[in-house]
Amino acid sequence: QVQVVESGGGLVQPGGSLRLTCAASSRLFSINAMGWYRQAPGKQRELVARITRGGSTTYGDSVKGRFTISRDNAKNTVYLQMNSLKAEDTAVYSCYVDVPGGGAWGQGTQVTVSS
Repeated sequence: QVQVVESGGGLVQPGGSLRLTCAASSRLFSINAMGWYRQAPGKQRELVARITRGGSTTYGDSVKGRFTISRDNAKNTVYLQMNSLKAEDTAVYSCYVDVPGGGAWGQGTQVTVSS
């Protein structure tokens, strides 16, 4: 079993910053890639950022240059630093953890960007 716990969402003004944290635990599996996805009301879920165990990163086009993903392999924890937030970044952000044979999702955390 894999457990995924997210934290750090909330309400922030446009131009502000937030940091999301995702901690994963697994007794049986080695955790490979970890990533963040988001889904806004009425829209499809989209990739925000992804990082492999080796540190290779992928970003969605809409967040490049504003968001930074990082990872602590010893803690199986991934961080998403979000800067210069815009109203269109408002969504539920969910962490995805890739393990051999499948993956696991966190429960999601709400990020609201509004004045």
